Amino acid sequence: MRPAVRFGAALSALLARDLRLAWRHGADTLAALLFFILAGSLFPLALGPSPDLLRKMAPGIVWVCALLASLLPLDRLFGAELEDGALDQLLLLGLPPSVVAMTKIASHWLTTGLPLLVAATPLALMLDMRGADLPVLLVGLALGTPCLSLLGGLASAIVLGARRGGVLLPLLVLPLATPVLIFGALAVDQARLGLTYGADLDLLGAFLAACLTLCPLAAGAGLRAAVA
Repeated sequence: MRPAVRFGAALSALLARDLRLAWRHGADTLAALLFFILAGSLFPLALGPSPDLLRKMAPGIVWVCALLASLLPLDRLFGAELEDGALDQLLLLGLPPSVVAMTKIASHWLTTGLPLLVAATPLALMLDMRGADLPVLLVGLALGTPCLSLLGGLASAIVLGARRGGVLLPLLVLPLATPVLIFGALAVDQARLGLTYGADLDLLGAFLAACLTLCPLAAGAGLRAAVA
């Protein structure tokens, strides 16, 4: 078998394994979705019934709830497999640590980011967002939620094995994710005002490209250091 074929087969098997594990721990995905919906539904209670105010704040509410919900499963991304020794076995497969990290980050997005993207539509409509602005929100989330998973995977690998890693994790992710929240919410706000929003989505795409390039490498270095 050619090396490229063996590499692809190992990568596919690793991704399928992570998805099976996520399916067995489906409560994590359900918890993230419930948190996303419930946290978003609390804002109208605190802000009041004004439709104009809710419509104006809806993009920021959706993005903040998506960020916080994506943080919930991160403590299990690498930690459980480090404890039972599975992470050492994964790194013995011959795949680079960055590829192992990228595969698990992809699994995190498929089981958390993608469901949040689907659940964003009813939450946005509940916050009285106009239907014309909804596609801009969904495109922004399609670009932004992978960034959140990549940044979360990077932070999770960095704090792997550290004491109080669960406390350090959000402190690392939240500042790094600030540009994603800014440009994602600003694109919808520009669309709501009838202004051009393409530049904001372009910046989100550029940020995603940077995260795809840098985060797996840094996360792989964190995994290598954790098992050394």
